[in-house]
Amino acid sequence: MARWKKPTKDEILENRQTLAERARTGDLRLPNAVAEIREGSGMTQEEFTNMLALTRRHVAEIEAGAANPMLETLEKIGRLFKFSVWFVR
Repeated sequence: MARWKKPTKDEILENRQTLAERARTGDLRLPNAVAEIREGSGMTQEEFTNMLALTRRHVAEIEAGAANPMLETLEKIGRLFKFSVWFVR
């Protein structure tokens, strides 16, 4: 398995634009979105958890689909991309 490589500033900008477009079209879904936001920002799980004041285990469980994050947690994660959390019926 290839080692993860931190993206360049240009790649981070491109990742953010891609994720924002996917969010606008409704194609960004949990749990994959959390990992994509983190990786797209060029952060390891440890960096991500420190920034958001979450535990690494909690982030890993969210990314694996094994945890149901609270609204407050989703809002913290969304703020990285200036995303707001809303629900569709």
